Amino acid sequence: MALPPTLAWHGDVQGTLHLLDQTRLPREVAVLEIRSVAGLIDAIRRLAVRGAPAIGVAAAYGMVLGVRAARPADPREFASAVASVGEALIAARPTAVNLAWAVRRVQVRAAREPALTALLHEAIAIHDEDRELCRRIGAAGAPLLREGMRVLTHCNAGRLATAGDGTALAVLFAAWRAGRRFTVLADETRPLLQGARLTALELHAEGIPVAVIPDAAAAGLIARGEVDLVITGADRIAANGDVANKVGTYGLALAARAHGVPFYVAAPASTFDLSLSGGPQIPIEERSPDEVLHCQGVPIAAPGVGARNPAFDVTPASLVTGLITDRGLIRPISEAAIKEALA
Repeated sequence: MALPPTLAWHGDVQGTLHLLDQTRLPREVAVLEIRSVAGLIDAIRRLAVRGAPAIGVAAAYGMVLGVRAARPADPREFASAVASVGEALIAARPTAVNLAWAVRRVQVRAAREPALTALLHEAIAIHDEDRELCRRIGAAGAPLLREGMRVLTHCNAGRLATAGDGTALAVLFAAWRAGRRFTVLADETRPLLQGARLTALELHAEGIPVAVIPDAAAAGLIARGEVDLVITGADRIAANGDVANKVGTYGLALAARAHGVPFYVAAPASTFDLSLSGGPQIPIEERSPDEVLHCQGVPIAAPGVGARNPAFDVTPASLVTGLITDRGLIRPISEAAIKEALA
């Protein structure tokens, strides 16, 4: 299936943000035309656009949409609009730090150059840089893959989650293009099935052999020696290397450690939040119980039954073999090594 870009800006400062609606994949390819901050926040919250890097790029463009709609008449009104729009965007998804990072970067540019054109140029720069970051992550991680490996991944950390080839999947794409052949197991990733719907789609389109597995099967397959490497993305990484990622990641890391399987996390520098000393400080988004109680719109529990739906969990750095970043491979992980890599 040929897919349009995950996100693209069309036009000048009066243009629109186009988002590939990931809630409809793989059954339907639909592109949303976003003209307002409210529309973008809705798309972010319902996961029409998702993945920490992609959310960050989208939010940068959202700053243009929001400030444009405010029609500030002078620098003071411009600054006020920049602050209020940024606050609304950051609140859309609290765990993915790239969102706040991109908003603040545009705000810094706005303080220096209070003009819509400056905001758009900064958003475009963030978009272009993310493509390059994905390439660098792929190059840094590709040597970890050997011929014939069986790789397990969780959720979606590919083209649909970024402006480029992805984070975790960029590593797989780079190794595949270098001629190494391997197979991939993709966790279905309940409750919204990002692995089954999105990751499997991307890998299959690249020609990489992929099989979808139930989330609950992963630990058993690791125990049976059917996994050689686990690699995931991340939504936030604390200063000590603790990683917040899609719920279920922590369990994979525990199983991998118990059975001697390397567990790697791939993420750009913008995913690191050095203001947080460790994972317990990372805010964990709790989403609607309806996502658990329904599957693809079909009720799967008795009426009146409740549910919990934490969207992320935190994997301690002690369970992570290494961090694959656009600044290179951080292994072993320590606060000092992270600071040095990001300096």
